[in-house]
Amino acid sequence: MAVWGLSDYGRCAFGSGYLPASPTMYVKAVIIYLAPPLIAARSENMNKPPFRLEQLDHIVLRAYDMPTMQAFYCDVLGCTVERRQDELGLVQLRAGHSLIDLVSIDGKLGRYGGKGPGTEGHNMDHLCLSVAGYDETAIVAHLKEHGVRVGEIGSRYGAKGEGPSIYLFDPQGNMVELKGPPIS
Repeated sequence: MAVWGLSDYGRCAFGSGYLPASPTMYVKAVIIYLAPPLIAARSENMNKPPFRLEQLDHIVLRAYDMPTMQAFYCDVLGCTVERRQDELGLVQLRAGHSLIDLVSIDGKLGRYGGKGPGTEGHNMDHLCLSVAGYDETAIVAHLKEHGVRVGEIGSRYGAKGEGPSIYLFDPQGNMVELKGPPIS
């Protein structure tokens, strides 16, 4: 009984006279030999989408206390109400060039998401907001004046590069990162 190695598969696949022990081994030999170039060609095409990403358009947070969440994002972080669709339970807040959508878990849209966020489960890991006029001391003082729980402060990598950031938590426990300009 012959023992087949990779080189044997390659030889039998290209008619050197070696015959594999079974048809299955022959198919495996052909796949092993031909698969890498086929996968590489497919990967190249898959890495070229027919579009170019520009920026984060919006993020949707499911909320069980809409007034408190709206007050936090508007009064503390400076968002503005752009649009309301009360029949859907949706408030869209302008955050620079992007939107933060708040969806009531009791509203038409919110019910699709199942059980709402709580202490055991959150909507996401965190959202990051790029800020102009980053002054760590002033930002932390402002957040504390509003009773906001402030998390870790440090330097982190973001869309514009490495730079200062502050983690904080909204009224439902979602982590928010305020990201300063990149370090030159």
